[in-house]
Amino acid sequence: MPHDPLLEPYRLKHLTLRNRLMITSHEPAYAEDGMPKERYRAYHAERARAGIALTMTAGSAAVSRDSPPAFNNILAWKDEVVGWMRALADECHGHGAAVMIQLTHLGRRTRWDRGDWLPVVSAGHAREPAHRAFPKVVEDWDIARIVADYADAAERMRDAGLDGIEIESYGHFMDQFWSPLTNDLQTEYGGSLENRMRFTFDVLRAIRERVGPDFIVGIRYSGDEVLAGGLTAEDGAEITRRLKASGLVDFFNLIRGHITTDAGLTDVIPVQGMRSAPHLDFAGEVRAATGFPTFHAAKIQDVATARHAIATGKLDMVGMTRAHIADPHIVAKILRGEEDRIRPCVGANYCLDRIYQGGAALCLHNPSTGRELEQPHEIAPAAQARRVVIVGAGPAGLEAARVAAARGHEVIVFEAANEPGGQVRLTARTPRRQEVMGIVRWRMEECERMGVTFRFNSLADAEAVHAEAPDIVIVATGGLPHTEVLEEGDDLVVSAWDILSGDAVPGENVLLYDDAGDYAALQAAERIIAAGGRVEIVTRDRTLSPEVMAMSLTPAMRMLQAGDVTFTPTWRLDAVRREGNALTARLGSDYGAATRERRVDQVVVNHGTRPLDDVYFDLRPGSVNLGAVDYEALVAGAPQTLGTNEAGRYRLYRIGDAVAARNTHAAIYDALRIVRTL
Repeated sequence: MPHDPLLEPYRLKHLTLRNRLMITSHEPAYAEDGMPKERYRAYHAERARAGIALTMTAGSAAVSRDSPPAFNNILAWKDEVVGWMRALADECHGHGAAVMIQLTHLGRRTRWDRGDWLPVVSAGHAREPAHRAFPKVVEDWDIARIVADYADAAERMRDAGLDGIEIESYGHFMDQFWSPLTNDLQTEYGGSLENRMRFTFDVLRAIRERVGPDFIVGIRYSGDEVLAGGLTAEDGAEITRRLKASGLVDFFNLIRGHITTDAGLTDVIPVQGMRSAPHLDFAGEVRAATGFPTFHAAKIQDVATARHAIATGKLDMVGMTRAHIADPHIVAKILRGEEDRIRPCVGANYCLDRIYQGGAALCLHNPSTGRELEQPHEIAPAAQARRVVIVGAGPAGLEAARVAAARGHEVIVFEAANEPGGQVRLTARTPRRQEVMGIVRWRMEECERMGVTFRFNSLADAEAVHAEAPDIVIVATGGLPHTEVLEEGDDLVVSAWDILSGDAVPGENVLLYDDAGDYAALQAAERIIAAGGRVEIVTRDRTLSPEVMAMSLTPAMRMLQAGDVTFTPTWRLDAVRREGNALTARLGSDYGAATRERRVDQVVVNHGTRPLDDVYFDLRPGSVNLGAVDYEALVAGAPQTLGTNEAGRYRLYRIGDAVAARNTHAAIYDALRIVRTL
């Protein structure tokens, strides 16, 4: 664009930000011993190098010992954090990006059996459903020490050379004072809104006394909890007015909603299949009413929406946080005129869902994120160009083709179907999951740009592969559903894939046995419900869909609970027999000898996949390495040098579900780390 509003500088107090794109505070959970060490620094430095104006580090960095990390947060109450944050800030500053950090006390939004096993504390007795801890009601001495803890943490960040801090006030200790749902206090900190905001202003004044008037201090808060009995939009407007009038804060970072439950959190941070930028207009209304510096992020996943947010004056800085997890080089690509090459965020939320289940943030289709030290985002060219044949054009095969082409190799891809995508294409048949096709489209566009040859409708066998005289062969043929799990009646069931593909017509009264716990079962159940059927989902697991994490489960649960669905955990499908025009399913249990029977007209089994690996084993005898992988070299990022077959003509590897049933991230990661050293 001749004049791109996203690239305009923005002045915040004394700080000039080089453009209008920021990464909002979030916790990728890369901390080690509560400190942002090399891995953490590399993650932020990558995005700073690529042109982001402001990177907010450390969502929910803990200011107090009795705010133990819920998901590997940075411990801002420790003095040793200063050196680590200084190193991070210095490196990001060296690339031209500003650095801030979010500070908080989690209050009841954590657990008492973490950290030092201290009681969680809140302004009332109410338990947060998401973390389940019953809090101690705050006392005056708690308030005094936590106010001091905030000031100490702010001072540490100033001493570390950061450009500012952001105070977290939604779902955490500070706004547990604000909301009538969580404040039971009968003191000067309870009752009226003025009293409920007293703690906030105690904290802000203490911070200002410690860091001075010039250090940037902002606040991220909910302008409307959208929760019965909670803070309303009118309450939010008054809170906003009071914050601005105080002169103690320099910017607002607005959200709308609450994070008390998994479903509430998902509405605040929408996932795949949910509306994009749902709270942008709300944030814009606050900015219009206040004229105050306003930041916001919530499923603003594409540059066009971000540009609109700035061009129309809705925001001063726009957050594209998950988008930068998918592609850290968004700004660099805009500057180079390569906006069409941005790797899209597909809303799968693998990043945040992993965090909330105790893991580290990883992107479903960018395995370099979080692994910047060992798997750089840029692909280095190979010393010698080779001929690479890939069998299969699912996510693993397409990633192998992309990386091999980026290395400078000649690449030929065989695909039995007439279109690429594999299981991803099947997944996208569910309307709310169509965004996932971005994984396929982006890779196809990159491959076509680099001249990869595709041969669709080609069922490659060993002879066809040999005819290409390859130097390297990658088998990425995926897997097929496995349903032979019963004592009797395997021939009477259909797979979840059969339902999703349309090969089997959904029944009216269906038992769906989910022994994989992944998306396929949920999507098959949705299809059955949409066709007017009823479903009982049976699983031997203690919980529903354990491979589908909390936020991603929300849209599925909303759809299923609107239909006729029963969930039956801790039961196993043992057998199916035909009786007249119906089927009788016998259930057993891993816990004892109990059995149950169900009379239905259809039984659907979801038991994962088995590798489609015939061509791999046919190709092994002609390979130098006989298909073997040096795992030490693989993990270290070193070339594969195994080779014992002197008669071999090519190196052979298999990846993704052609090895074993896993997920899309694992398949793509297989491809990246095998191929980038070839």
